[in-house]
Amino acid sequence: MFIGEYTHTVDDKKRISLPSTFRKLVSKKIIITRGLDSCLFLYTPEEWKKIAEELGSGWTKSDQRGIHRFIYGGAQEVSVDSIGRILIPEHLKKFADIKSKVVFAGVSKRIEIWDEKRWQAYKKGMEKQAEQLSEKLESI
Repeated sequence: MFIGEYTHTVDDKKRISLPSTFRKLVSKKIIITRGLDSCLFLYTPEEWKKIAEELGSGWTKSDQRGIHRFIYGGAQEVSVDSIGRILIPEHLKKFADIKSKVVFAGVSKRIEIWDEKRWQAYKKGMEKQAEQLSEKLESI
């Protein structure tokens, strides 16, 4: 399970070091794709397989086709180098508006990668709503 929040700097060659606690849980290949809320989702190959099964192969409904294009079309397998760095593809960096610092957020079975400023703004908004959302979810 991925948990925690870690801030890292994008190096001159546009690589990012995975947090050491996450490195222990991933293999030499990972899947990275567009996520929700303008962040990136990072999955192990095993978890990616499960995501593919959950999304299914539906193509008859417009919404299904749209989410498939969004998730699968943006996905790319990337290598983790010998010291735990990854290179985020340019189209995904643009999507998430990644600049010089990123935040890795462990979210159970996936890792999210956020531009640091965008993460801070999102987190601030969530902190204000946490109590209300908790009550709302409790009633479901």
